[in-house]
Amino acid sequence: MMSFELTCVAWTLVLALLQIVVAAVAKTAQYGPKWNMGARDEAPGPLKPVAGRLDRAQANLFETLPLFIGAVLVATLAGRTGNQTHWGAMIYLAGRVLYVPLYAAGIPVVRTVVFTVSCVGLVMCMTPILLP
Repeated sequence: MMSFELTCVAWTLVLALLQIVVAAVAKTAQYGPKWNMGARDEAPGPLKPVAGRLDRAQANLFETLPLFIGAVLVATLAGRTGNQTHWGAMIYLAGRVLYVPLYAAGIPVVRTVVFTVSCVGLVMCMTPILLP
C-alpha cells in the first residue's frame, strides 16, 4: 500500500499535468492552433494577463516540485515518515492547489501567503531527513 506522502506526490503530479494543460490551452487560445502545432521558431508576443499568470503558476510549481518529490522519496526510503511528513505533504499539496486559482485571478498578497504555507509543508517533509 502506498504511503499518504507518496499519494500526495501522485496528486501533485496530477496537478502539474493539469497546470501544463491549462496553460497550454490559454496560450493556444491567444496564439492560435497553428502556433500550437508549429515549430515555434519565432518568439510570439507577450501573453495576455491570465495566460501569463497560468504560465508563471506552472513554472512556480516546477521550481518546488522536484524538492517535494525528493523529500518524500528520501523520507519514505529512509523510514522517516510520520506525523510531520504526513501534515507537510498535505499542506504542500493543498497550498499548491489553492495557489493556481489565486494566481490566475491576480490576487497578490494571499497568493504569496499560500505559496509560503506550501513551502512550510515542503520544509516539514525535509526536516525529518535532515535532522533525525
